[in-house]
Amino acid sequence: LLKQALVRHLANQRQGTVAQKSRGEVEGSTRKLYRQKGTGRARMGTVRTPVRRSGGRAFPRKPRDFRQDMPRKMRRLARNQAVLAKIQAQDALIIDGLKFDEPKTRRFAGMLRAVQADRGCIFATNGVDPILVKSGRNIPRTHVQPVAELSAGQILRRRRLVFTREAFEAFRDAVGAGQASE
Repeated sequence: LLKQALVRHLANQRQGTVAQKSRGEVEGSTRKLYRQKGTGRARMGTVRTPVRRSGGRAFPRKPRDFRQDMPRKMRRLARNQAVLAKIQAQDALIIDGLKFDEPKTRRFAGMLRAVQADRGCIFATNGVDPILVKSGRNIPRTHVQPVAELSAGQILRRRRLVFTREAFEAFRDAVGAGQASE
C-alpha cells in the first residue's frame, strides 16, 4: 500500500508535456523525391519518412496524463501507515509551544537544526499558518503543510516528520474518528 501511494505521488507530479512529430506532422511535401526506376539509386518516397534525417518519428511520444487515482480510504490508511513508520523509525518529532510573531527563516532553520531535522523534513501544522509557511518556504527540502493535507507520498519522501503539538492531537483525533466509523 505504501509503495502504491508513493508511486501515485510521483506519477501525479509528472508534467507529461513531451511531444514529438509523426511523419504526418512534419513539415514537407508528400511528393515522391524522384522517379521509382531508371536512376540507379535506391527507391525513395516522401521526405517525411522516419528513415530519413529530419523525418518524422515512427512512434512519436505525445502529451499524456500520468495521474493515478486511489480510493480515499486507501489514501488515509497509507498516510497513517507512513506516519507510523516514521514514529517506529524514530524520525517523527512533536514540537511544543511553537509561536512566531513574524516570518523568520533564520529562527525556523535554527529550530530545525536543534531537532536535527534540517536535512529534509515535512512540518505538519494544525491548519494553515501563513507565518510558519513563510518562515519555512525558503529552506531546501523543508515543507510546511496542514496536517489535514498530508499524504503518504510526501511523508515518505522526507527524512523527518515534525508535528506541532496541536497538529499531532488533531491527527490523532482524526485517526481515532476514522477507526470508530469503520
